[in-house]
Amino acid sequence: MTTPALLPLSGRRIPTLSPGAASFPHHRATLRLSEKFILLLILSAFITLCFGAFFFLPDNSKHKRFDLGLEDVLIPHIEAPKGAKHLGGQVVIHGQGGHDEHRHSLRDKIRVDHERALQEAKEKLRKSRDELRAEIQTEKSKVVEDLKKKKEVPKPLPPVPMPKVVGVNDGDPVEPDVKEKRDKIREMMKHAWDSYRQYGWGHNELKPLAKKGHSTNIFGNSQMGATIVDALDSLYMMGLHDEFKDGQEWIEQNLDFSVNAEVSVFEVNIRFIGGLLAAYYLSGQEVFKVKAVQLAEKLLPAFNTPTGIPWAMVNLKSGVGRNWGWASAGSSILAEFGTLHMEFVHLTYLTGNPAYYQKVMHIRKLLAKMDRPNGLYPNYLNPRTGRWGQHHTSVGGLGDSFYEYLLKAWLMSDKTDTEARKTYDDAIEAIERHLIRKSNGGLTFIGEWKNGHLERKMGHLTCFAGGMFALGADGSPDDKAGHYLQLGAEIAHTCHESYDRTVLKLGPEAFKFDSGLEAVAVRQNEKYYILRPEVIETYWYMWRFTHDPKYRQWGWEAAQAIDKYCRVSGGFSGVKDVYSSNPTYDDVQQSFFLAETLKYLYLLFSSDDLMPLESWVFNTEAHPLPVLHSSCLVNFCSCLSINH
Repeated sequence: MTTPALLPLSGRRIPTLSPGAASFPHHRATLRLSEKFILLLILSAFITLCFGAFFFLPDNSKHKRFDLGLEDVLIPHIEAPKGAKHLGGQVVIHGQGGHDEHRHSLRDKIRVDHERALQEAKEKLRKSRDELRAEIQTEKSKVVEDLKKKKEVPKPLPPVPMPKVVGVNDGDPVEPDVKEKRDKIREMMKHAWDSYRQYGWGHNELKPLAKKGHSTNIFGNSQMGATIVDALDSLYMMGLHDEFKDGQEWIEQNLDFSVNAEVSVFEVNIRFIGGLLAAYYLSGQEVFKVKAVQLAEKLLPAFNTPTGIPWAMVNLKSGVGRNWGWASAGSSILAEFGTLHMEFVHLTYLTGNPAYYQKVMHIRKLLAKMDRPNGLYPNYLNPRTGRWGQHHTSVGGLGDSFYEYLLKAWLMSDKTDTEARKTYDDAIEAIERHLIRKSNGGLTFIGEWKNGHLERKMGHLTCFAGGMFALGADGSPDDKAGHYLQLGAEIAHTCHESYDRTVLKLGPEAFKFDSGLEAVAVRQNEKYYILRPEVIETYWYMWRFTHDPKYRQWGWEAAQAIDKYCRVSGGFSGVKDVYSSNPTYDDVQQSFFLAETLKYLYLLFSSDDLMPLESWVFNTEAHPLPVLHSSCLVNFCSCLSINH
């Protein structure tokens, strides 16, 4: 005789037999049938008990409490007889004999229910196993259909004036050679998109060598088409309207946020909400706005913490949040909770719901009250206690976009949010004092502050800061506009050196400035390039503000290197060692490659009337959101005052 083993299945244990036990399926079916019969018998016995109680219980005052209102407790669907009324959940009968009539009516009803239940049980037991299965499947399908019908229809969003949208379809360069380069970037975008369309459609990202879908833990276990949402505005700007339409149709038919998936609040905000809002403003298609709002509502539970500082992750279905296990003492990350302002302001503007604006302003006010060591913002903040975690400050990973969004909040408000500008200026002053240094070879770099010590290392992510300094130069205090434009140029030069000193002419993930080495990666796990955009982003901003041709030259060098070393038949892949002439691939086409890297390259070889910076502000995923000019701000402020 074979002894059953216990195997886990979906959190439960079920008995199973060894191979060859042919009677097992039949045994399981018989067991299910027996269980159904026992349950029906128990139900029948319960109904019989209730039925008998009305015949045999003595009719005296001691039992009146049980009798009165029984239909509300046991069978609430029974309507009270004429002459009766409800008081405090009980039925009170008026008129002589009313009570007895009601009791007889109740007995008759129970008798009928009892007989019907017995008849149904007999009919069930006469049916074959296949008939029972078919019936169960029919009932399940009916329940699913009922749930779909009952699904809450979202409230229509209030009509708001559309911000002035300019420079969406322009940008043709005059110079033939520049136009040729821009066309090449468009061809690279089409190769990346077509490969994803063929091999990874609907998945979050693409494995271009394996030619299949790919995802990471920032999107949970869900397939939400991150590449589709991230790429939409790039496709639109490049005039790839058939591809844009394909993406829109997928979003209309398949993008569903009611999934049991734990996602990164930060990543979903900048990629999905930012991408959907940008697609809405560029195309005017309502579906993108509706989807952005649906997702934003799913993120709001992440703010349910003692301090209002959101969790790093939230389950889209349950609303339960938590922080990354590796973060200092359960802390939230500065660059994550500090990179919500742009998108959330636009959400309040479009919905009339002040909650989004209030959430991000609460974060700003809380940070303003806190002490900052040396005027610097540490990267970790505990959402339970409101205290800083490890004193680590970086303008690269963990800190970067917090500073970016302070500046861009001011720009997006048509330069009326002076509080954001002042906070940005104070933060940059402290960063200059403690983190920015010149190497022995004359390269300006931004180090990292760790527990009172400056680490002379700069990450690829930090290279965005050159563009940020240039973007924030106008409006700097004490007539420092020239100083910050020059600082942006110096950072751009340093980051170009990090590219130029590699074999592939692509930059490493991080590079050091000590022990005689400058702008070079030392550790093997810092030598990879994963199609990142930050250096090219800085080239574009510097080109817009200076029109120095070297930035287009540097951008073209990077584009050629990407096309030569990262392009494969199934898309584009990152490489594991930029110092090797024969690098291995990481086999991931990141969604931000289509959202940022290729977009910034396309803008670099376009004229300035494509997405003019007076009218658009790019979020940290390169999704453009319109500046809310004075006419829009009147509507925005009125919505806050009405709903406050």
